[in-house]
Amino acid sequence: MISEAIRQRRAVRQFDGRPVEKQKIEALLETAVWAPNDRLREPWHFYVIQGEAKKRYEAAAEKFLKERFPAKPKLVEESLKVLYTIPALIIVTADTLPDDADSTEDNIYAACCAAYNIWLSAAEQGLGCVWRTRGIGLVRDERLRKLLDCPENRKIIGTLCIGYAAEEPPVTKRTAAAEKTTWLD
Repeated sequence: MISEAIRQRRAVRQFDGRPVEKQKIEALLETAVWAPNDRLREPWHFYVIQGEAKKRYEAAAEKFLKERFPAKPKLVEESLKVLYTIPALIIVTADTLPDDADSTEDNIYAACCAAYNIWLSAAEQGLGCVWRTRGIGLVRDERLRKLLDCPENRKIIGTLCIGYAAEEPPVTKRTAAAEKTTWLD
């Protein structure tokens, strides 16, 4: 059952714009906090963006995209068109420890696991999800940190776009595990 859910997970990039119910987002977040994490530090924090905050996010994304791709107005237009149909964003962050690089790295891995829990749980809630770091994800842009009022001791690791899928995403082919595995005896 879990293996099947993993195999059926798809990146949903086209949403129909319907709002996502608060209880469904809360269920996703409750699943996220069960991710494995070193020494049970629970090093994640989530920012849910909807409504007016989503409009501020869209404005920041528009500025970012126009600066990043000044010679590609069609790319900017298409990216924003997609962004406008996403009803909810969950920004996932990981706590950083300035004096402990190894623990910071462990925290980032744990927050990535929490993000993946959200992605897998989205299907159970009848939702689609895609994890964005580039482009409209704004992960590496200071405007996102400012919009969130995110403290310096949190690293933004991903923007999860959540909503109802406009269409069923295509099945993708994967390389067999045997081709990506080295056994040592």
